[in-house]
Amino acid sequence: MSNLAWVRRQRSVQRFWRDFRTHKAGMTGLVVLAVAVVLALVAPLFIDSGVTNVVSGTGAKLAPPSWDYPLGTDESGRSVLLMIWWGSRTSLLIGFLAALLSMVIGTVLGIAAGHFRGWAGAIVLRVTDWFLVLPSLVTALVLAAILGGSTATIIIAIGVTSWPSTARLIRAQTLAVEARPYIERSLALGAGHWHITTRHVLPNVAPLLLASTTLEVASAIVTESTLAFLGVSANKTSWGTMLRGSYDWGAATAGAWWYILIPGLCIVAVVMAFTLCGRALETVLNPRLRTRAAR
Repeated sequence: MSNLAWVRRQRSVQRFWRDFRTHKAGMTGLVVLAVAVVLALVAPLFIDSGVTNVVSGTGAKLAPPSWDYPLGTDESGRSVLLMIWWGSRTSLLIGFLAALLSMVIGTVLGIAAGHFRGWAGAIVLRVTDWFLVLPSLVTALVLAAILGGSTATIIIAIGVTSWPSTARLIRAQTLAVEARPYIERSLALGAGHWHITTRHVLPNVAPLLLASTTLEVASAIVTESTLAFLGVSANKTSWGTMLRGSYDWGAATAGAWWYILIPGLCIVAVVMAFTLCGRALETVLNPRLRTRAAR
């Protein structure tokens, strides 16, 4: 039986990959993400962490792109290229972990709101609605300011304010799954809450959750960049802190377009890549969207 289940999983993965490859936009986004992640992982092999030190700059301040500095320098004479490369580690790390935290909270509360009926589900739903109407950026800004400017606190601030939409989505899918006949048969055979939610509900909501998480990473990266630009950073170099630095040192008025444009383009490229992958995943994993695409 285990071999049969393994073969079915292999076939499902192969079928998913075959369908995903037909989406050119999704494949483009996947290639961009792969390049960004690989570059972030290998950065310590080529760059010393001291590149972010303000006294490490050896070039002229706000120097334009040249052979020595392909993307110019910042206000301290540091290479913008090396800063961008090293800063990708912080931006991607916060984006992935904040989205993971948001996914866990949203999944647990979403399944609970859809599975438990009566006062328990109503309380979870009301809490979700309360967080949903709060301005997430302002709430994250306040939390980050209170908890302090570390990587962990930025991740927590973004994660605990961005889960309501995921919870709403998972709740709707949970209600649809639990309306199926085999759930009633499982209950009649004595299945408990844990068995229903982990063996039946969670596997059925996982594909939709994967697509939602991909989009959530893009949102988390934008939120981190916004918080850094507003002055609440993780005390590490990131694309958002570079934009903040360009603003503080008047790069726009000094004509240092490279200091503003390059970090912004990196954020746009990675966010767009995550969005393209997420949309492609939704089309492949959602039967209704797949049917519409086939038409």
